[in-house]
Formats: sequence, structure tokens, C-alpha cells
Amino acid sequence: MVYISIVLISGLLAIIVGILILIWPKILNYAIGIYLILIGLLQVLGQVIDM
Repeated sequence: MVYISIVLISGLLAIIVGILILIWPKILNYAIGIYLILIGLLQVLGQVIDM
């Protein structure tokens, strides 16, 4: 079974969001909002699964 850590996923998301912001600076607000929501969900779900 492959286990992908939250740290790896958040790092990959940061790279993708950073590239998108460089290409389309107007999407900065959306990119930050989506990034924060995804990271929050991953951390909450990670805590719930560990319980």
C-alpha cells in the first residue's frame, strides 16, 4: 500500500500554485483560497483518520 504524507501533498500543491500564479497573476486570490482550503481539509482528515 502506498502512503502519501500530508507534507508531500502540501509541498506539491505549493509548487503547482506557485507556477500558476507566475503564469496568471490575476488568479492569486483564488489560488490562495483553494490552497488554504485544501491544506486545511488534508490536515483535518489526517487527524480524523489517525483517531
